[in-house]
Amino acid sequence: SQVLVEEKSSVRILTLNRPKQLNALCFNMISRLLQLFRAYEEDPSVKLVILKGQGRAFCAGGDVPPVVQNMVQGKWRLGADFFRDQYTLNYVMATYSKPQVSILNGIVMGAGAGVSIHGRFRIATENTVFAMPETSLGLFPDVGASYFLSRLPGFFGEYVGLTGARLDGAELLACGLATHFVPSTRLTALETDLCKVGSSDPSFVSTILDAYTQHPHLKQKSAYHRLDVIDRCFSKRTMEEIISALERETTQELDDWSLTTIRALKKSSPSSLKISLRSIREGRLQGVGHCLTREYRMVCHVMKGDLSKDLVEGCRAILIDKDRNPKWEPRRLEDMKDSMVDQFFERVEEEERWEDLKLSPRNNLHALRIAAKL
Repeated sequence: SQVLVEEKSSVRILTLNRPKQLNALCFNMISRLLQLFRAYEEDPSVKLVILKGQGRAFCAGGDVPPVVQNMVQGKWRLGADFFRDQYTLNYVMATYSKPQVSILNGIVMGAGAGVSIHGRFRIATENTVFAMPETSLGLFPDVGASYFLSRLPGFFGEYVGLTGARLDGAELLACGLATHFVPSTRLTALETDLCKVGSSDPSFVSTILDAYTQHPHLKQKSAYHRLDVIDRCFSKRTMEEIISALERETTQELDDWSLTTIRALKKSSPSSLKISLRSIREGRLQGVGHCLTREYRMVCHVMKGDLSKDLVEGCRAILIDKDRNPKWEPRRLEDMKDSMVDQFFERVEEEERWEDLKLSPRNNLHALRIAAKL
């Protein structure tokens, strides 16, 4: 019941159904989605998959507290299994031979981005709130984020991934993370029309979506209006240089956006910021499978806790005690040396049971449709 299934003609509608938990993905949900997507790909009667969320969220992320609890108890491999299945699901979606339409009517964060952005069609609405807030938790933008963030216009992906900035539906459409924008009042009619498709040709789906889509104006204070400043600052080679560049901007023009951005970066885990920046930069030159395989190495180092315990501390401060005052280690960016960052990208040296993420070659790799819409 955590994933509701509706069969309508040749369309399958999957609804994430943990509304009280904002549809946070637990292990069972990930396993079920993986099973369903694989079955539908083999079933010639299924032409289209629609994914949506129950309540006010599409999906607010992964169900992290149980994973952290396992880490604290020394059972980090259970967390590694969770991420292995999740990244495999992300890969299946990114290489899916049939159209996937994700309806992002509400909160979309972390793992929620992983089960939607890799699909061919992503529908934003006026209720959409998107963010990758991992650096404030002691993690890094994963679920293939190093692939899709690095393909946003300019250095907007670095900005979104490092600061955890929230984007609305209009911004999602503008930067290309959403392919269409449909008012929430039109979603029921849209679904009804999509259920008449009868073909797995994406152009048929696209024609229907185009008939419903609108082009909302960006708000005056949207970060997307600041692409020139974002590119100037977030193109710098190191985190220290990025923050220095932002601070220089504030001396020329004191505004809320620059101060908020600097504050967000200074509150985040120095370890997370540095590995996140490198991950997104490497993602620019890698395919989605390579990105997910590398992110799996990185997340296993985080799970194991030998290089950093910031995820446990971040979850304590943000999700459990809620004092919002994490004690990061190291506390300063300059104390997180390049050699320490390197270790997160190396194979996990572990006795038995650990191996790299193995993703089977698939023929259906569709180029991620990310195109800025101005």
